Amino acid sequence: MTGVTQVSSPPDAPGRGTVTMRALSLLGAFDERHRRLTLTEMAGRAGLPVPTAHRLVADLVAWGALTRDPEGRYVVGRRLWDLGMLSPVQRGLRDVASPYLHDLYGTTRATVHLAVRERHHALYLDRLAGHSSVPVVSSVGGRLPLHATGVGKVLLAHAPEQVREEVMASLQRLTAYTITQPARLRTQLDQVERNGYAVTYEEMTLGACSLAVPVRRHGTVVASIGIVLPRLEANHARHVTALEVTARGIGRGLER
Repeated sequence: MTGVTQVSSPPDAPGRGTVTMRALSLLGAFDERHRRLTLTEMAGRAGLPVPTAHRLVADLVAWGALTRDPEGRYVVGRRLWDLGMLSPVQRGLRDVASPYLHDLYGTTRATVHLAVRERHHALYLDRLAGHSSVPVVSSVGGRLPLHATGVGKVLLAHAPEQVREEVMASLQRLTAYTITQPARLRTQLDQVERNGYAVTYEEMTLGACSLAVPVRRHGTVVASIGIVLPRLEANHARHVTALEVTARGIGRGLER
C-alpha cells in the first residue's frame, strides 16, 4: 500500500527470525543448569510463543534432537551428540586420545577425563570410570564449569583474556570449597600456567579431588586430561608425571 512505511522487526526480537533460527533458539535454551525443561520453559528461554515452540519441538523430537523424560520434560537427544562427534576436531581428538587414556587408567585406576573448552564450560569428550568410590558428576557429552574442575581450570588458564573475564564475572559456588573470589582464582590460574598442571580439592563435588594437565598440538593447548581421586597425596608428583606422559603422547598423535 502506498504511503505506508514498513518497519521490519529486529532479527533477535522474540518470536522473529527464520524457522531454522527459532529451532536453534529452542536447543540453545538448554545449558548446564537447565538440562530438563518443560515446553513453557523452553519457549520462555528462547523468546518464542508457546504455540510456535510446540510445533518446532514436535519436529525436533521426531528428528531425535530432543526427547521427553518420564515426567514429560524435554532433554537434549542423543542424535545431537552423535552429530557433534562427527566434527573432525573432536572425533580426531577422541580417537587419538583413547589408547593413551586407557593406559593412564591402567596406571592410576582413577576416573580419567578428556575435555575441551566450549565457551565457559568444559565439554567432556571421554570418561573412564575409576575403581575407587568417588562421587563424579561428569558424563560423556556433559558440560561442567571451568572454574570448579581440574580440566576446566587448565582450559581456563590457557583461554583468551576475554573468556577469563567473562567467567570471573559469574563464579558459582558448588561446594563450600569452590573458589568464587576472582582475585584468588586468577592467582591459581597463573600457578597452573607456571606449574603446568591444575589441582582441585572438592570444589565441584564433595569427596572428589582432581589433577589435570593441558594437551598441546604444535604448542597450542587444544584439550585437557585429568584424573579424579578421593584424596590427593601430599606428594602427587607421580600422578602429574603420568598425566604429562599421557598428554605428550596424545599431542604427538595429533601432530601426525
